[in-house]
Amino acid sequence: MAEALGVTLDYLVKDGQYEQIDSDTLALGNLRAIQDLDSETKAHVFATIDAFIKAAKLKSITAM
Repeated sequence: MAEALGVTLDYLVKDGQYEQIDSDTLALGNLRAIQDLDSETKAHVFATIDAFIKAAKLKSITAM
């Protein structure tokens, strides 16, 4: 997707849903690479990401 001034059409039409997400997280190359994976590998990538997110949440809860 083409970008102008660092803003994508997706960002504009999704009411700023990704406004708080840093540019590394939204790096188009990484997202496109994941998008191009076969469905089984993509499921593994998302399961791994989910596991890291859950671990980080648990860590922050136990630190309170």
